[in-house]
Amino acid sequence: MVKNYPKVSDEYLKAVQKAKRKLRGFIAEKHCAPLMLRLGWHSAGTYDQATKTGGPFGTMRFKAEQGHEANNGIEIAIKLLEPLKQQFPILTHADFYQLAGVVAVEITGGPEIQFNPGRPDKDEAPKEGRLPDAKKGCDHLRDVFVKQMGLTDKDIVVLSGGHTLGRCHMERSGFDGPWTANPLIFDNTFFTELLSGEKEGLLQLPTDTALLSDPVFRPLVEKYAGDEDAFFADYAVAHQKLSELGFAES
Repeated sequence: MVKNYPKVSDEYLKAVQKAKRKLRGFIAEKHCAPLMLRLGWHSAGTYDQATKTGGPFGTMRFKAEQGHEANNGIEIAIKLLEPLKQQFPILTHADFYQLAGVVAVEITGGPEIQFNPGRPDKDEAPKEGRLPDAKKGCDHLRDVFVKQMGLTDKDIVVLSGGHTLGRCHMERSGFDGPWTANPLIFDNTFFTELLSGEKEGLLQLPTDTALLSDPVFRPLVEKYAGDEDAFFADYAVAHQKLSELGFAES
């Protein structure tokens, strides 16, 4: 799809660059990269291509969306960011949340992701139930990512690799533990651990292990486990697509 990005002012662009620098230091100091990546993903992943609703348009600032079951604990990210966001009143929450997700990947050793500003803040939170359910399998993943969001099978696998950052918390998701031994490093370890089987102290969600049983998904898991450069290149594209769902559509 050809994008038609809105033109933003020079002042806005300067604010984006300054905010990016501030976010780098802030996220590194707070060790909160996984939380910021989750905020970016969950903000964008509510997009529904059929109704053109939801998506990365700043609605996570509302208590109603923060209160969705899939967003348990996400208010921590909002509270952490708010003092920093107040330094950049010209920026929309929509852009700020997605910028935080991009920076989170970059400062933990991941690929650089193209960031195009200009997302407007919308005033209506999406309906609950649009984000993936970690307890389900491949059909559910395709229902959410392909049918609802308009992404691809390849995007499903490569975005799953983002689980290389962070951990689950029992009180938030019902699951507990990190996916890798270094949950603050962005690399291809999610895929190598997935192929090596379950290990004590490391987590594999049902939606993770489901990737191994699918004839389309598994070869991609194997590809990214063996080629981190390929994973990084494809991740940068998929993350940008996710962060721009419903945005700048021509």
